[in-house]
Amino acid sequence: MVAHTVRRAGPSLRLTRRGRVVVLVLLALMASGASAVLFTTASRASDDPSTPLPTITVRPGDTLWDIAASLPSRRDGWARVDEIRRLNHLGSGDLQPGQVLVVPRA
Repeated sequence: MVAHTVRRAGPSLRLTRRGRVVVLVLLALMASGASAVLFTTASRASDDPSTPLPTITVRPGDTLWDIAASLPSRRDGWARVDEIRRLNHLGSGDLQPGQVLVVPRA
């Protein structure tokens, strides 16, 4: 015959005061991290991609660099020039007065 041993369950887990503080701090950190993620996601969602991009009409003497420099942006000038070229499918930097260019949002 096979003998079965019965194990008694130990005392239930009890948290000390320090343990409760650690658990509360961890929960607060997780909640603030989740809030930060939700806030940044919500701020990006406010940009409406369905609205058309702004346009600018080229004046005599304008260059892509002048147009890029006039736009409010945190990016460097060459990146803005490249983005304007990409948005307007421009092969070169030649612009004609009266030409309408799509420019990136700020």
